[in-house]
Amino acid sequence: MAVRRSSVTGERNDRKSKTEAKPEIRSRILKVRNSLTREERERAAFLITEKIAGHPWYCLSERILCYASYGSEIGTGELLREALSAGKEVYLPKVEGEDMAFYRIGSLTQLARGYRGIPEPGGDTEKYDGRGQEPEKTLLLMPGVAFDKNRNRIGYGKGFYDRFLAAHPELQSRTVAIGYRCQLLEELPAEETDIRPCQVICV
Repeated sequence: MAVRRSSVTGERNDRKSKTEAKPEIRSRILKVRNSLTREERERAAFLITEKIAGHPWYCLSERILCYASYGSEIGTGELLREALSAGKEVYLPKVEGEDMAFYRIGSLTQLARGYRGIPEPGGDTEKYDGRGQEPEKTLLLMPGVAFDKNRNRIGYGKGFYDRFLAAHPELQSRTVAIGYRCQLLEELPAEETDIRPCQVICV
């Protein structure tokens, strides 16, 4: 299991996470994440690109479902460019009503401001549906606000990834959540509808 320990700040906060509700954890960890320096963010983006590019699931995958980082999320720009240059099929999410769908891109220049200002594909290219594709050759990389050692994940509160994975069970065995060390806590509250990623990698 490729899970890193949290930073000292994250470790001090672990005790709180056991009694806090999800909205409180979300608010607290976002404040910590937003306070990271430019140098810390650039280093983390480099490290996550290096780790994912060397991950066996990535190497064996023909298609990558990822996301375009926004705000203080760990940067995925270099990782997306690496996947495209390696000839991978790259799909990014677009929010459509209460759900999201993944559309294939050939360049980051195809993205435009979408849901809440997040960079999204236009929705006029090939859409991922999973039919006729080998699950072991697809990797889903997902964001989040907080994670724990048991692979529980707190997202942004809308349940987009939980609903997408429930509709695409073939992907559930190839999911990796990525983030900063400060996002990794000891224990998080979880609900029956939450779908845990297979791995959590925090740098």
